[in-house]
Amino acid sequence: MSREGETAGARDREFALRCPVPLPPGDTVLLGHGSGGKLTAQLIRDLFVPVLAGDGSELARLGDAAVVEVNGTRLAFTTDAFVVTPAFFPGSNIGELSVNGTVNDLAMMGARPLFLSAALILEEGLPLQDLGEVVTAMAEACRRAGVTLVTGDTKVVERGSADGLFITTSGVGVIPDGVEVGPERARPGDVVLVSGPVGSHGVAVMSRRAGIEFEAELVSDTAPLTELVHAMIAAGDVRCLRDATRGGLASVLNELAQASNVSITAIEAQIPVLAPVRAACEMLGLDPLYVANEGVCVAIVAPEDAEAVLAAARSNPRGEHAAIVGSVGEGPPKVSLRTGLGATRPLILLAGDQLPRIC
Repeated sequence: MSREGETAGARDREFALRCPVPLPPGDTVLLGHGSGGKLTAQLIRDLFVPVLAGDGSELARLGDAAVVEVNGTRLAFTTDAFVVTPAFFPGSNIGELSVNGTVNDLAMMGARPLFLSAALILEEGLPLQDLGEVVTAMAEACRRAGVTLVTGDTKVVERGSADGLFITTSGVGVIPDGVEVGPERARPGDVVLVSGPVGSHGVAVMSRRAGIEFEAELVSDTAPLTELVHAMIAAGDVRCLRDATRGGLASVLNELAQASNVSITAIEAQIPVLAPVRAACEMLGLDPLYVANEGVCVAIVAPEDAEAVLAAARSNPRGEHAAIVGSVGEGPPKVSLRTGLGATRPLILLAGDQLPRIC
């Protein structure tokens, strides 16, 4: 056997030892692995975490950002990739989306975002005017979010290799003393709150992708949530925060239920959905609870502070439509939806992807 073959064999044996559920031979990556649903969770649980870190690590915590300590200062650190198609959609574009998405991941750990990096993968033939609009949108988004983009990288690939452009951003923020937020902190009796109407981003992207026009204007909800989050934290005990991006509200609730080993019941009639978004979802056969958002977060709050946190959210322009949408119960982990007819049905992680390439 050649030295290269011996090295490859050693890597395979090491992977088999470290991965508790080896992937079946012949399996391939599917679009659903990027959905934020069941396949994404399996990929993270069965491959990434056991190989890269292991149980009990900060990576295994699966927060929106990692929390690390440097010389007594707690930092939040995150990275994200953006492959949305089309790159320009109603109300925004991939540039603004990349900044807001990373800023919000930091905010979901209670951090004040400080610095970002960005790597742009550009496809040969991309119009420079389009690139200029994307970069300008990134600069404006940084200004609004109060962060500085301090470093970056650019690569160009052959025509047909990148669907125009992809962006990867990373961010660092400082977590103030006394702030404790994490996906594992939900407790029975807690209250579930969403900061605004769900489904707007995904439907806006889908309408442009499909070339569908609606009577009412549908625009992405992408926005920085830092000030909203810190107003909520200042008002009471916010135990968990999650921005409801890939997989939407339903997937986020499932992730939090699993991380905290609790059950969650959501009340359909209390979940805010804009009327045009609801109508568009009915037309397109989509469930708005699984549609991605880019300016909406989910909070799990101690029951005695729920009303104060709700009032704080509604005092911010990004949270004026905030609502209490459910409650936390004893485990085992599961999510249920109480429908408008009074029945209760499971709200599970989807195996596939309603809307691929949405962020």
